Amino acid sequence: MSDHVIPAPHVHAIPVAGGGSFPVRRVYCIGRNYAAHAIEMGHDPNREPPFFFQKNPNNLDPSGEFPYPSHSSDVHHEAEMYVALKSGGTNISVDDALDHVFGYGLSLDMTRRDLQGQMKKMGRPWEIGKAFERSAPCGPTHRVSEVGHLDKGAITLTVNGEIRQEGDLNQMIWKVSEMISYLSDYFELAAGDVILSGTPSGVGPVNRGDVMVLAVDKLGSLTVNVT
Repeated sequence: MSDHVIPAPHVHAIPVAGGGSFPVRRVYCIGRNYAAHAIEMGHDPNREPPFFFQKNPNNLDPSGEFPYPSHSSDVHHEAEMYVALKSGGTNISVDDALDHVFGYGLSLDMTRRDLQGQMKKMGRPWEIGKAFERSAPCGPTHRVSEVGHLDKGAITLTVNGEIRQEGDLNQMIWKVSEMISYLSDYFELAAGDVILSGTPSGVGPVNRGDVMVLAVDKLGSLTVNVT
């Protein structure tokens, strides 16, 4: 019998390709990890210490639908690959980092750009623009044993059949092993953690009725309807 004073929160999980589910503990997102995207957002693309923000576990949404959020008239798509961890720790070396990866998948970091911009101007955190409900549409997790470790391969996003974002995973400024190592210096990583690895250039707005299709080599495609 539980001694919780309220019902225990549901453990959020996302599907795993081939069966099973991956329970999500935390979600870390790296910012400006593709040089061309850094430039389009008005920043210097030179390699500098990475920075991260967080979404909530239940922001990851495999339903295939993205409800247009309230209090915004400028919601942008950001196409990403996510990394799902099977273990963690602190002060993980770059050489050992990939040993902690369970698999990879597709995700969108949907952003209330107007609200994010307001927070930037005021020097405040971005969560109101990033961590809203269902703000990370995602596909299933593909096991490393099935797809290997992904350090190259095309990443594309179309909206209504028109290419908006197009790049290659090899263009990431900070590679997956480096992201894991850096994060572990500041946080204790653990099984169930998910890392969104950044987006290539071409981010832009969506509207109700739009159909987004995200694809990454070896990970298939993800279709998301904006409702």
